[in-house]
Amino acid sequence: MSHTHLNPEATPFLPAITSLPTLPDAALISTLDLLFEPSPELHAHALPTLRTISFSSYPDLISTIRDVLLAIANAVADPSVPENEKENIKRPLHAILGSHPRLGEPKKETLSAQSKKEQAHLNAAGDSEEVKEELRRLNKQYEEEFPGLRYVVWVNGRPRTEIMTDMRRRIGRGDLRAEEREGIKAMCDIAADRAAKLLKSAQEAVEHSSA
Repeated sequence: MSHTHLNPEATPFLPAITSLPTLPDAALISTLDLLFEPSPELHAHALPTLRTISFSSYPDLISTIRDVLLAIANAVADPSVPENEKENIKRPLHAILGSHPRLGEPKKETLSAQSKKEQAHLNAAGDSEEVKEELRRLNKQYEEEFPGLRYVVWVNGRPRTEIMTDMRRRIGRGDLRAEEREGIKAMCDIAADRAAKLLKSAQEAVEHSSA
């Protein structure tokens, strides 16, 4: 499928991948915010990449951003990097990972349009108040275990109970460096899923308009 023929009137839509290096910063930021949660720190790290690399597809772009963020995480874990430098490296990484909303708490937070769709079944699943309260407790416990981070996972249609099992596993592991890497992987899995859905929606709009 050629991304250059996607309908630009689709809302929201991703611009043709080949056009990215020519777009103004505002358009690139809007594109990033469709794929990832809005984050000035991510914008700062990703914009130079979008300006200097020609991508063949959105999965290619997302994979490259993942590699950039993993390189930052590896630098934070590198024992040869001075502690004061690590702090300066870690701060924007944690801000990026912390930009994701808490799972199951949309009424208390401003969600992106994409997160609203992804969490819709979690918030309409008819779970008991006990289950909802346990999810809130786990969110709090996670953030106490890993200050500055939010629990990030690609929900992918899974029920609260399965998500909470994963939260307990990651809290019990207690490995901040592993959480940074797992959070990066999860946010890029989410971005890849968003890209696929947005591109499919735009292609369907093209097919509908030409029918």
